[in-house]
Amino acid sequence: MSIPVGAGLSAKKALQILLLLLLVLIIPAWADEPRELDWPALIPEGAPVIPPQLTPLHDLSQMGNSLSDALAAESAPAARQQAPDAPVVKALDGQQIKLPGYIVPLEVSEEGRTTEFLLVPYYGACIHVPPPPSNQIVHIFSEMGVRVEDLYQPYWIEGRMQVKNTSSELADAGYQMEAEKIYAYELK
Repeated sequence: MSIPVGAGLSAKKALQILLLLLLVLIIPAWADEPRELDWPALIPEGAPVIPPQLTPLHDLSQMGNSLSDALAAESAPAARQQAPDAPVVKALDGQQIKLPGYIVPLEVSEEGRTTEFLLVPYYGACIHVPPPPSNQIVHIFSEMGVRVEDLYQPYWIEGRMQVKNTSSELADAGYQMEAEKIYAYELK
């Protein structure tokens, strides 16, 4: 029995169309998954890595870890930021990312939810120790906000990264993000 040449091509075409349809359905779902980053990923290749200055600005024995303590610390003299114009990774612009870090509150709603904050790689940055380089700070805005009870608690932040310089009263940030999800970082 012989198969006509045209029949083999139409089966092949049907398979190609089926595969194309599957890709059209799978790629958008995959593309919306945030890319998990760590803090070194925010420093361009070849750029200097500036170690954190962990000399306290305040007598930490006199401060707690509450949000009110952190906001009170904001009234203290500002520390000089290590590198306010540090180079950024331009390829991160527009990417959906997931990044863990510590929250440094900037704005708190009447309901006690932090709606604007700096995300930093280590506890105490910008409050108890000098701010890290701007490429190690993400300025976050959140419509819903997050209730921050303990500044020692790290959080995961998910959203679309913007490579955009912003300034706050505490530090300059090399990145900005509108948070879509904020949840506690739990050790496994």
